[in-house]
Amino acid sequence: MNYKIKGAIRRSKKSFIVCGILWLLLVIVFVAPVSYSVFLANQAGKFALDVFLEQICTNIVHPFVAINGIFAQGAVHNFISLLFGFSIFYLIIFFIGFAKAAPKNEFTDFEHGSSDWSQRGEQYQILSRNKGIILAEDNYLPLDKRGNVNVLVVGRFRFW
Repeated sequence: MNYKIKGAIRRSKKSFIVCGILWLLLVIVFVAPVSYSVFLANQAGKFALDVFLEQICTNIVHPFVAINGIFAQGAVHNFISLLFGFSIFYLIIFFIGFAKAAPKNEFTDFEHGSSDWSQRGEQYQILSRNKGIILAEDNYLPLDKRGNVNVLVVGRFRFW
C-alpha cells in the first residue's frame, strides 16, 4: 500500500501547486462574492432573491470590494461558513483525483527492460557497471564472466 501513496505523490507534485492556486482563486472570485451577496440579501431578515442577483453580478466583477465589505460590515461568519463548506467539497474532489493518480501495481512506471526491478545494486552480482555487452542503461553483461554469456536480443530492425 505504501507504493500507492508514494506513486500518487510522485505523479501529483505539480498538481498540488495547481490545486492550491485554483482553490485560492476560487475563494477570491467565487466564495467571497457569494457569501457577501448572501449577507446583503439577508439584511432585511428574509432572503431577498432580487438583491442577491443584483449583488452577485457586481461582487463577482469586483471581488476585492466584496472581500473588503465582508470585513467592514461584519459578514465574516457567512464567509467562514461558506469557505468551510467549499473547502470540504474541494478536498473531497482533490482526494478522489489523488486516489485515481495512484499506481495500479508496484511496477506501473518502470520502463520495460530497465534494471529498476533490482534494488541496492544486487544486479551487479551478475552484471557489470562499466563494460561488456549492453543490456540496459548502466548494465552490461561482462565478457569475462564464467558460464553462459549468450544474449538473446528481442526487438526488430527498421529500415526505411
